[in-house]
Amino acid sequence: MIFYPKIHLKNVLEITPKFLQDKGLQALLLDVDNTLIDYDNIVIEGIEEWIKSLKENNIKLCILSNTNNKKKAQRISKLLDIPYIYFAKKPLKFRF
Repeated sequence: MIFYPKIHLKNVLEITPKFLQDKGLQALLLDVDNTLIDYDNIVIEGIEEWIKSLKENNIKLCILSNTNNKKKAQRISKLLDIPYIYFAKKPLKFRF
């Protein structure tokens, strides 16, 4: 299976629960670098509220990151209270 984007957004915060529900989606796999944190490893402003909104709308979440830095993935996972898989080696299917 090969994935191709069908929509391009400015940032992850533009993905609303309504958008996901309208598409029939019940879960999101999230990256860490340049998605949940910026280039300087700072959590993107508004991420915690965004995650809370998704959870309140029963959207399942998991961090799927290529980082080999387990502590970084754990830090974000703990902060947002969502599970994580690090060193995922995306897009190789045999890893995740």
